[in-house]
Amino acid sequence: MNEPVKYDVSIIGGGLAGLALSIQVKEHGHSVILFEKEQYPFHKVCGEYISLESWNFLEGLGLPLRDMHLPLIKKLVVSSPGGKYLQQNLPLGGFGISRYTLDNQLKEIAAQRGVIIHQNCKVEEVCFAGDQFTLQTSAGGFLSKVCCGSFGKRSNLDLKLKRNFITQKTSKLNNLIGVKYHIKTNFPADTIALHNFKDGYCGISKIEDDQFCLCYLTNAANLKNNNNSIQAMERSVLYKNKYLRDIFENSEMMYRSPVTISQISFSKKTQVENHILMLGDAAGMITPLCGNGMSMALHSSKILLPFISSFILQKITRTEMENAYTIAWKKMFSKRLITGRCIQKMFGKEWLTNRFIAMMKQFPALTKLLIKQTHGKSF
Repeated sequence: MNEPVKYDVSIIGGGLAGLALSIQVKEHGHSVILFEKEQYPFHKVCGEYISLESWNFLEGLGLPLRDMHLPLIKKLVVSSPGGKYLQQNLPLGGFGISRYTLDNQLKEIAAQRGVIIHQNCKVEEVCFAGDQFTLQTSAGGFLSKVCCGSFGKRSNLDLKLKRNFITQKTSKLNNLIGVKYHIKTNFPADTIALHNFKDGYCGISKIEDDQFCLCYLTNAANLKNNNNSIQAMERSVLYKNKYLRDIFENSEMMYRSPVTISQISFSKKTQVENHILMLGDAAGMITPLCGNGMSMALHSSKILLPFISSFILQKITRTEMENAYTIAWKKMFSKRLITGRCIQKMFGKEWLTNRFIAMMKQFPALTKLLIKQTHGKSF
């Protein structure tokens, strides 16, 4: 029986962080294998707005953003369930692109560079012993020196690793559902809107092909109270915000049913579990209200790369690699996550949302400061 092939790096999950890391690892001359449980291209629950801080990095990976004629987003609109309305110019701004397009293009770049990619492949078990990882997958067994977890918001591996955020009691930060549509509608191409409703909020912004991403987050109780019917929940809860009602009633839905995800958690996560290096949403999530999760996922891959490369080249030990990455990740993102959780708590209850938006409207400098606290500089 042949021994499993051993790679320098294995990556579990082919989202933004995993794909970006795989491209960089390969460019540094290391062998890398990536496992994705879905088949590209596919849709994901995501706001599909990326801060411009990621533009240069993505182009550096080989993505021809300047030739893709993507919408540039410079304005932010926030509304409360009661109809209060705030408009603010974004200090840096962003651009819109669907995960269907973005992830698939990054996958193509990774494959062209020589990354081994297994699609429709579920990683069932990861064991660390003898200073190497053994991965059992639906495509067979594999070995690697370094293993990275980029498996998103929640995974079966989180359960098997018994990660702390999985075992916490349910709260407003760890029992949420996400719902996403692509629509055609009449809305400014340069604006992202965040419309609040009872125990949730919905974002809308333009992506490619004259379509818009309409994505909302709410607690599981809202769905349960409407007989687990998404449509019933939208009519009884989301429609109470007049701006959302107008969007839903005057838009063309581009696919039959929305993409959904459940049990989303914004609780604290660790960056290393059983020597697996976490990145992207698997390492920690910022609330969608802050609109910067995609940039953080991409940036985490850039932060992690030099530590992996130094370890493979035997310049540092595994412990040094893990500790250095954890420190660097926290230095870059911890304040953003804390700010995001604080902002999250200001939304959901109608009276509190109304007051918070009224305050932000009176003090535009405060609004700009909060936006800056959840965004970084170009990397």
